Formats: sequence, C-alpha cells, structure tokens
Amino acid sequence: MSNIIALVGRPNVGKSTLFNRLLQKREAIVDSVAGVTRDRHYGKSDWNGIDFTVIDTGGYVVGSEDIFEEEIRKQVELAVDEASAIIFLVDVTEGITDMDKEVSNLLRKTDKPVFLVVNKVDNAMLETEAMEFYSLGIEKYYTISGMTGSGTGDLLDDIVATFKEDNYVDPFEGLPRITIAGRPNVGKSTLTNALLENERNIVTNIAGTTRDSIETLYEKFGYKFVLIDTAGMRKKTKVNENLEFYSVMRSIRSIEDSDVVILMIDATLGWEKQDMNILFLAQKYRKGVVIVVNKWDLVGKETNTLKYFENFIKEKIAPFTDVPIIFTSAVTKQRVYKTVETAMKVYENRSRRIKTSKLNEIMLPIIESTPPPSIKGKYIKIKYCTQLPTRTPQFAFFANLPQYIKEPYKRFIENKLRQNFELTGVPIEIYFRQK
Repeated sequence: MSNIIALVGRPNVGKSTLFNRLLQKREAIVDSVAGVTRDRHYGKSDWNGIDFTVIDTGGYVVGSEDIFEEEIRKQVELAVDEASAIIFLVDVTEGITDMDKEVSNLLRKTDKPVFLVVNKVDNAMLETEAMEFYSLGIEKYYTISGMTGSGTGDLLDDIVATFKEDNYVDPFEGLPRITIAGRPNVGKSTLTNALLENERNIVTNIAGTTRDSIETLYEKFGYKFVLIDTAGMRKKTKVNENLEFYSVMRSIRSIEDSDVVILMIDATLGWEKQDMNILFLAQKYRKGVVIVVNKWDLVGKETNTLKYFENFIKEKIAPFTDVPIIFTSAVTKQRVYKTVETAMKVYENRSRRIKTSKLNEIMLPIIESTPPPSIKGKYIKIKYCTQLPTRTPQFAFFANLPQYIKEPYKRFIENKLRQNFELTGVPIEIYFRQK
C-alpha cells in the first residue's frame, strides 16, 4: 500500500509551491492570491528510493469565517484519515494566526506523524523569527523555502523514516487489472454486479454512491482478472466535496495501476467533455481502452442509430479511433459478457510482442511505396524498425533524417501498424531515430 504525504494549512502559506518542489515539476498553479488551488492535486514522488504520493489539500473558497473553518476542518480530518504522514505548513512572514492554531489543535489529536514546517524562510534572519511556532505545541519544527528548496532534504529524510515497512502482499499479483471508469451514475457498479452475478456494490440512482475504488477477483468462463469499480469522475469544477475529491483521487490511481480501462458512458446523455478527459488520462498512462455505451435499452432505436452513435464517438476521439465500442444495458445484462471478452482481447493486444523480422517484412515495403515527403530537397529514408522492449507497444523507426519526419506521416505509420497487427484499443508510441 502506498505511502501518502498530505500538505495541510491555511491559504497562501505555500502548499502548492512545496507540492511542485516535492514532485520536481509544475503540477499545481502558484499565485500570490490566496485560494488559487481549488482543484485538489495529487502526484507521485520519491526520496532516497522510497516512493510516496503527495496530496495538496489547498484551495479554499473564500467565504464567511464559519464556512471557512468548517471547510478546513473537513479537509484536515480527511487528510489525517488518508495520509501516512502530514506536513503542517505555516508562513514565517505572517507569524502565527488563529487559523494556524485551529489546524494545530486538530492535528494534535492524531497519532499520525505530523511535521510542522515553517515556510518562506529565505534567509538566516528569518530563522530566529520561526522560533515563535514552538507555541503551537508541536515538539519540533522545520524551516524551509519551498521556492528554493532549502531545508526540504532534511524534512524528507525524517518523513520517510516514519513510513512503516510495507509487508502487504497483493493477493491479485500478476493478474490483469481492468478498471471501470466514467462519470457518476453511468452504471459502473451495476455493470460490476451484473458481471459478478451478485450485489457486490451498492447501487442507487444517486450520483456518487461509490466513494472508493473496489477490487474484486473475476474468475468465470475461462477468464481470471481483477475487476475494479471506481467512483464517478466529475469535471474538476464540480468536485466541491472533500470526500469526493479523495474518491476521484483513488479513481485516478486505479486507472494508473490498471492494464485496461473500460470507459463507461451514459447512452441517454451521449459523449461529454469529461468522457474525453478520462480517455486522455488512459492514453497518458498507455492503458488499453474499451468504450462501453450503457443504458442502451433506454434509447429510441431507428435503422442506423447504433452506427450513427458509434461514428459520432469516433469523430470525438479522433485520431485514436481504433477503440472497441460496445452498446450494453447493465440492468438487462445485454452484452455485458461481450465487455469482458473485449477487455481481455485488448489486454492481449497491449501485451503483444511483434518479431522484428515480421515487422520489417510488412512495414518496409509500405514505407518504400509511400516514403516521408522530402524536405528542402532532402530525401528521408527509413531503413529499419523494431518494437521497443517496453510493457506497452512502442516502436522505433530508424531513418537518415528523423528530425524532418512530421506528425501526419507519424499518424500514417500508426494507421498501417494498426491495419497489419492486432493493436485495437491500445495507445501506441512511435519514435523516429537516427540511423
């Protein structure tokens, strides 16, 4: 089970700056205006070979003091519940505030490791001013500069030392992992129950019933894999419940750790922007994808309704159109087992290894008949290709002038690979390298 570090504190103490520092990249927007972080962030990092997840719990909607205190209380309590260790961040330039005291009082009730971190200590003169934070009642404090990174090394040394030995043994180790993802109330839990033939997960017509990602062993009809039902993923602007934030976070982590993502959409609502965001997320992590159009029994049918709907989706997801699309009803169990068969086929495609000789035998004649366009009188010749030794399909094509090969030709090569090899439902990467 992964270690989690939660960043808590009042607005504008530098949580997002420290978050970016720990991840060593700009993931969170940073601004001097308090409350910029409204879409909560999480990211993976490591220190001295130890991996951990960082949660930025910043971003509070400015309102009355009562609402403000209630909001921060809920966030801190949830962070305490989720985290392995907590960084309580304060600002040396503003000193101790009533809100700092409120957070401190909450954190003293937990048995989780709490690290009081005084931020914005950018010079030696501020080290003395940081001493006042002893009055918060936490035994030790750390002085850092989130902007420059000074002091963060000693802090991380002490944090990772508190992580417990991970003796967890995954009972599903080595099995394919298939995640059902989608917006709230599209029928993910109903599909899970239909496949397992029992009421494994609670199902209601209230969006957001599933709060956690639930893993179940599926072993039927010759298939054996881990089936993961996730919480619905709303647009970021609509994720205003703290509990829902952590549900979405777990959903994202489930997608990241899966092999195939079953992207479920509601046939009565059609394809929406958030569906595209989930598809992009699956592509980003190079996961196999199956699109399942659920509640098909509620749609009025005409002669070409299915074909029209399928073409509409493919237009939306272009250029990655080589994705299986299945029309189901989880309630009536129409084509639910077809979903399993297709997902496992996509899993096989994602794991496919193509012999170099076979790859060159098929692709080089295609390239020779349709070579890359010449640039400034220079002719580009591709001499050799091979599949890279990676977990997902990635290919390298060796050319004399790879820098002149443009995106349209790259898409041409991808289409030819898909036409000649079974790669349906799988994002593939193509690299052109110097021969």
